[in-house]
Amino acid sequence: MEFKGAMGGIYRLTEWITRLAATNLLWAICSSPFLFFLFMKLLVMQQNLANESLQMNWAIAIVAPLTLFPATSALFTVVRKWNMGDTDVPIFRTFFVGYKENYKQSLIGGIFYTLLFVIMYLDYTVYMTQFKNMQLVGIIMLVLLLLLFVSLFNFFSMVVHYHMSIGLIIKNAVLLTLIRPFRVFSTLLGSGLLFYIGFRYPVLFIFFIISIVAWFAFFNFYATFNKMQEQMEKMQLKKEEEEAAQAAEQAGESVDTIETAEPSKLKPSDEKHDNLQK
Repeated sequence: MEFKGAMGGIYRLTEWITRLAATNLLWAICSSPFLFFLFMKLLVMQQNLANESLQMNWAIAIVAPLTLFPATSALFTVVRKWNMGDTDVPIFRTFFVGYKENYKQSLIGGIFYTLLFVIMYLDYTVYMTQFKNMQLVGIIMLVLLLLLFVSLFNFFSMVVHYHMSIGLIIKNAVLLTLIRPFRVFSTLLGSGLLFYIGFRYPVLFIFFIISIVAWFAFFNFYATFNKMQEQMEKMQLKKEEEEAAQAAEQAGESVDTIETAEPSKLKPSDEKHDNLQK
């Protein structure tokens, strides 16, 4: 039964609320070890416990590739279906199919990204606190950290959208981040706004924020993908037209050569015919 008017709008709104909440909850459950250590990290930071904070950093770095990255890939598997028009996809089944299929690539990519984040964060901290005259380097590291954060969205989008090796996925995720600055800015701005709302109302992180961020990130990626595909199709069409024009030009030159050659071939027979008449 399909509702129309205001009732239809309310029905569709409740449908989307249910979809977002269910997907967000699945992500939170599968990422629970990472979220637990992250929560403990925040607690020990409030109490200024340096050793415990360092231990939590190690725990977060270890469990992130094992839990957070596969769960986020599964989340992107669902939002990919939504962005491509399949809004009635079974959420539970699609989530865990994506979790299973992309686990290995997510794990390897998670290890790579975690190492980069750790190294760049340490560099940022050292340059901003230990070397006061080199804080410019620290600011550059902060910008690179933000770009690396945005490239994560492209990484997860490519994991669920392409069948490529993990090396190519990471390489293309970083390149796409660098060559599409507008999309980088809009993704970063939108994610920052949603995270700000989430920090104001933390309960939203459990039900909505992460799934909305994932949906928005894949929306930006998919728009970029479609635009690049259109450009490639135009380039391919232009190339085919140029090849067709070149082939037609070569065919015309061949016809001209044949036409100029035919009279010379016929001339001896014409002379022979004239001699016979004489």
